[in-house]
Amino acid sequence: MRKLEGYISSAANPRVKEWAKLLDRKYREREGKFLLEGVHLVKEALDAGWPLEVVAFDEGSEVAEQFAPYMEDGDAEGAPAPAWVPVSPEVITKCSGTETPQPIFAVALKRPPKRDALFADSRALVAVLDGVQDPGNVGTIVRSAAACGATAVVLGKGTADLYNPKTIRATMGALFHVPVLEADLSEVLPEARSHGASIAGTSLQSSRSCYDYDFRGRGVWLVFGNEGSGMSARVSELVDDNVIIPMSGRAESLNVAMAATVLLFEAQRQRVSTT
Repeated sequence: MRKLEGYISSAANPRVKEWAKLLDRKYREREGKFLLEGVHLVKEALDAGWPLEVVAFDEGSEVAEQFAPYMEDGDAEGAPAPAWVPVSPEVITKCSGTETPQPIFAVALKRPPKRDALFADSRALVAVLDGVQDPGNVGTIVRSAAACGATAVVLGKGTADLYNPKTIRATMGALFHVPVLEADLSEVLPEARSHGASIAGTSLQSSRSCYDYDFRGRGVWLVFGNEGSGMSARVSELVDDNVIIPMSGRAESLNVAMAATVLLFEAQRQRVSTT
């Protein structure tokens, strides 16, 4: 039986105002919630059993039919069913971070992984972001990490907020499939090394090709720095090895998300070939 609440038409409704506040980082951090916008992201969250508090949809659209199988007392993973709320287009617009919003959004609960889980796998492959500021780059790296089966993504100081709507959209739902957490890199990187992991970074000054680096048989934490200035001085001191992505053509460097994708998939290639 569908679990629908009453129709909300006004963008001035108190509940709507609370949802819209989640577009602001301070409010997201205070409430431990964030917004998911669009059919794909909401479906990905439901399929992954991610805890959703509310799913609001435009009653005048056909989107409700696409979600009819989900409007039960739980989903396939057994997570508690969210409240399903039909709303007006004005409400959708109020709670959207895009100029042309899709007819559905959800209020999701943050579910950060436990830090100890980072060290449970002796062959962990972890992407580490040190001051990567562009939400699109952060989201794309999360997506690549999920695609290649990385163990986790760690966001250091100065990195764009994972729950920024732009970051969320760039992940394309991948944040539901790879653990992502924030941490102080000056603490977590030495801890990773103490568990036997190697810390590798990228540098245009390095002479060591990433294709000659051994990603097999041990944990590897790959550090990616700020788009303009690279890794911070403190984090650079914690890196064991620096590698470079060989380029036979003419380009000064690669976008950080592109570089991360190349390295993560090279790690996957090496590891798959040895299994």
